[in-house]
Amino acid sequence: MDALISDLSACRLCADRFAATATAHRPNPVVWFRPGARLLIASQAPGMRVHRANTPFWDQSGKRLREWLGLDEAAFYDRTRVAIVPMAFCFPGYDAAGSDLPPPAVCARTWRDRVLSGLDTIRLTVLIGGYAQKWHLGTRAGVTETVRAWRDHAPRVFPLPHPSWRNTAWLKRNPWFADELLPALRARVAEVMA
Repeated sequence: MDALISDLSACRLCADRFAATATAHRPNPVVWFRPGARLLIASQAPGMRVHRANTPFWDQSGKRLREWLGLDEAAFYDRTRVAIVPMAFCFPGYDAAGSDLPPPAVCARTWRDRVLSGLDTIRLTVLIGGYAQKWHLGTRAGVTETVRAWRDHAPRVFPLPHPSWRNTAWLKRNPWFADELLPALRARVAEVMA
């Protein structure tokens, strides 16, 4: 696992792609996992703040996600208990309009199976957003439909929307998420982390 972490941290597969984005940044894989982790957070890709901080969910989205999971900062960032494995390990950049670019598929093709095969103690997988849900569940459904069907995957897998502030309206339109899914998720996280 140490060799894999080292290789992944040094990855520069997307250097030319990132240089051509509106942000013209260099690759910076944010690698956050260790053997023994019990909770897998499968997300989309780091944002600019995470890229700069080199710490996953080091933003308001992370604060909301920790609330959803019922974890404090210390537990959330304990790599021996929580593995954060996005669909792309680097910030993909912004397009000319300032929107996030999608995670480059080459990242998942190159690294995902290798990383996940080394995480053989995972008891709960949290799938954040459509990219992770499609990859892990093989679904073609949208995020709302997939999250609404969370009981079909629990207690081993919980699909979630992205915890971004951009989804605040979605959360208001879907009160069942906070009323039904989040209590079940928090109970499962507490069980897995104990």
